Amino acid sequence: MRIAVVNNFYPPRVGGSAHMAESLAKGYVARGHEVLVITAEYPNAPAEETVDGVRIVRLPAFRLPKTKLAVNFDITFATRPSLPKALRRLLGEFQPDVIHQHGQFFDLTWATGMWARKNDVPVLLSVHTRLESPKPMYQAVFSTLDKLLVAPILRRYKPMHVVMDRLMNDYIHKKYKGAISGTVDIPVGLDPTWARSGNPNRMRDELGIGDAPMILSLGHVIPLRDRVTLTEAMPAVLKEIPDAKLVVVGGIYYDAFLKRADELGVRDAIITTGAAPKADVPDYLATADVECHSLQGIGFGTACLETLAAGTPQVAAITEDHFGDIKIIDREHMHLVPVGDAKAVAERLIEVLKNPEEARRMARNGMAIVDQHFSMTAVTEKYLETLQQLAAQRR
Repeated sequence: MRIAVVNNFYPPRVGGSAHMAESLAKGYVARGHEVLVITAEYPNAPAEETVDGVRIVRLPAFRLPKTKLAVNFDITFATRPSLPKALRRLLGEFQPDVIHQHGQFFDLTWATGMWARKNDVPVLLSVHTRLESPKPMYQAVFSTLDKLLVAPILRRYKPMHVVMDRLMNDYIHKKYKGAISGTVDIPVGLDPTWARSGNPNRMRDELGIGDAPMILSLGHVIPLRDRVTLTEAMPAVLKEIPDAKLVVVGGIYYDAFLKRADELGVRDAIITTGAAPKADVPDYLATADVECHSLQGIGFGTACLETLAAGTPQVAAITEDHFGDIKIIDREHMHLVPVGDAKAVAERLIEVLKNPEEARRMARNGMAIVDQHFSMTAVTEKYLETLQQLAAQRR
């Protein structure tokens, strides 16, 4: 098959959907398919290159100004008068059998969707992010964008939607009704071997924390992953374990947790690194005694699965049926806590740090469930099966 992979985000830009798109593109090539990646330009990345058999074209783009509405996130759009012509040339020459899009609210998704509709090419859409915010005003804006912009565009070409978990399934059917040609259940995938390749000594030296107990919090800080509950758990943790350190690894696009840390007098126990290269993630996971960042009930993303895969104990606010038939069991695979419950978070963090043997037992079980259901090999095969079915329908 000839597969066009479309995502405004693609490495060297960091981020879950960027790395997922890259891993799948390389997986498609490794299985004998031809792949064209269409993405937005990024600083110091060439306009066109071929990496591991994947042809990557980065189209001219502009950056949105960093605003609170965009949670100061690094977002690029490629819309300009020349975009339709550029896509007609690229896709016309490539003649894809199917298009795999990542992200429902990006202009490259919309533009390639319109091309697919005109040229009768099937589209598979992976929705990685729900347009949601805990702030009522922002939520009103996001809901309006979904209703008046995103959904009407998707209805014009009706892609097949990938459902990654229970929350995403509910969101897709609520927000994009009438814009779905069908759905397929495929979870987020990752490379367990890579997640387990970390050096457990390197980051302690770089962070200067010595042998202090380390609570890792992995991923960009945004309103939906604000770290406030985790920060509010720290006074109780430090009362029991005074030398514990909370290490937040990711871009800080929302700093409410730091202001709360100052109010609670725990700022000295928090280390922030800013955005880190993807290659450093296994080292952080190998170093940490426990990882905790998903406490607002918004899902269980790539960073959480990488933590499970690495065998790092974890505390998160999800339900056991988050992945439907694939069950993540409390105290069997990891620690599950109620949403926004700082007291419960503190109790579980203290338990992990004081009883590491039991925590590692759970972590080993977590590794096994990742190997069975979430490995990139298994997920890529599910994607290819779906893409082949779509391409066959066209033929």
